Amino acid sequence: MKAAIVVEAGRHPVYGDFRDPTPAPGKRIVRVTASAISHLTKGRAGGAHYSADAKPPFVPGVDGVGVTDDGQRVYFAMPEAPFGGMAERCLVDERRCFAIPDDLDDVVAAAMANAAMSSWAALVERAQLRAGETVLVNGATGSSGRLAIQIAKHLGAAKVIATGRRTETFDDLRRLGADATIALGGDRDALEAAFMREFAQRIDVVLDYVWGASAETALIAAAKAGPDGVPIRFVQIGSIGGTNVSLPGAVLRSSALQLMGSGIGSVPLPKLLGSIRAALAVAPSAGFEIATRALPLGEVANAWAAPDGDARIVLIP
Repeated sequence: MKAAIVVEAGRHPVYGDFRDPTPAPGKRIVRVTASAISHLTKGRAGGAHYSADAKPPFVPGVDGVGVTDDGQRVYFAMPEAPFGGMAERCLVDERRCFAIPDDLDDVVAAAMANAAMSSWAALVERAQLRAGETVLVNGATGSSGRLAIQIAKHLGAAKVIATGRRTETFDDLRRLGADATIALGGDRDALEAAFMREFAQRIDVVLDYVWGASAETALIAAAKAGPDGVPIRFVQIGSIGGTNVSLPGAVLRSSALQLMGSGIGSVPLPKLLGSIRAALAVAPSAGFEIATRALPLGEVANAWAAPDGDARIVLIP
């Protein structure tokens, strides 16, 4: 079969021939119709993500949409190695695939699944968001952050604050549901002051897709300006802004900050899949939006190297 193939650790996948998966007890052959290039897929394929464990050669792709051998249209996740989602076919544990709404396009579903899971699981499983609370999305200009705004509002957040470097997107973030915006970058004191103004008005949950300097500034601002004794659930999701922060111990002693992460390991896989199932089930009626760019699987090398933009790239076998 044709597939994207990682032939060497750290190298971009190449398009070529890969052996076909064979049926096995409890596993299903899925004919793939769409598979997205997500940060998780890139991280695992390159060995940079903490959950990466595949050895070359293998097919990348943590999830996708396709049709099972009995004709059911499904979303699937975590195919059996070495068969990833970026191929004509893959092998999937039957517990890791489920039917998706008929009115949800294959490309949209593939693009939305992992991005939506990141905020749905963080808000429901980790932060346990309650209706009427305020959510800050740190790093809201990418696909996952934009969905996080929409999902937070859908789950009952009364106010959503969005941050990002690309201020030209802020009008669109407000259209998606953001009630306030904060520009990242520039003067750190100004950024801390902007965070403090919002924390003083009370922020209950922070979804952090950035980490690094902006997260560090937000944590310090929360400790300085957050109401005494009022918990602030800070959920770490992504690290596009840096892998480490330098945090004074007084930040934790002087506040009710609750630091936690959300991802593979902190949330059991069945609950991560449950988050995807729940998000995709309501996506059509809730009007969730995600920009997509569909490309043939044969263009995987160029697609993989393309810079992150507003649209999530989805490969079509």
